[in-house]
Amino acid sequence: MTGDTSTIARLLRTARLEVLPTDSITAEVRAHAPQHRTVTITASESLGLDATLAVACALRADGRRVAPHLAARMVSGRSHLEDIVDRLHAAGVDAVFVPGGDATPGPGAYTSSLALLRDLEQMDHPFRDIGVAAYPESHPTIPDAEVVRALADKHPFATEMVSNLCFDPDALSAWIRSARDRGTALPLWLGVPGRVDAARLARVGARIGVGQSLRFLKGKLGTITRLVTPGGVDTHRLLTRMSGTLDDPTSRIAGLHLYTFNQVELTEAWLHDTGG
Repeated sequence: MTGDTSTIARLLRTARLEVLPTDSITAEVRAHAPQHRTVTITASESLGLDATLAVACALRADGRRVAPHLAARMVSGRSHLEDIVDRLHAAGVDAVFVPGGDATPGPGAYTSSLALLRDLEQMDHPFRDIGVAAYPESHPTIPDAEVVRALADKHPFATEMVSNLCFDPDALSAWIRSARDRGTALPLWLGVPGRVDAARLARVGARIGVGQSLRFLKGKLGTITRLVTPGGVDTHRLLTRMSGTLDDPTSRIAGLHLYTFNQVELTEAWLHDTGG
């Protein structure tokens, strides 16, 4: 087995899953995901933040490691944040992911992930890992320079970063090199598709409004056409094309963050078949 293949196999074995907090997802994870698999739970404006917390606490009660998304614009202020921290602490949750989110903030709510992170830093919180979002490709609404500055501002408050879904291995590798050259040292969870049908991505996104994770679809038809196979997105080929970057210790790849869009059974079957 070559070094490149060994790296990919290791990353597949330790991959974590991102799921949406629908009514059926707890049972689906329990039925199909092995106990060692870390599960991150998104925050959807249409489903509400409480759904995210409920799924996280239920899966944590099974002994699984979880990381709920605390979308800043869905948190109505410091008191609400304190209640969330207390709830997660009581459940034994020691990791969170803090994006800004797509919700329109209500009166008193956080308007950015940075503001929430600053308040979280002042609390006696239980979180060993705090993740923030990173964008390998241009954000659809925020200028590149502002995205770079925002990541730098959040750096002191975070322990890791998670890249938004990207199908372009060359763009991912170039972005990783650029981020490291700028001094961004946070370990990276590389956001890639699980075993997901592209049509299913669009249907799920339209149904529950997971806008941030689906923005990659805009203007990406050529990329999708190249990478989609009859069974879904060929993530293994994407990783193989990135093997030099994955093997490079200066890339600081912590692991793979698999966007499942709740196709947990398909994703786990694919991981099993590829050695994960």
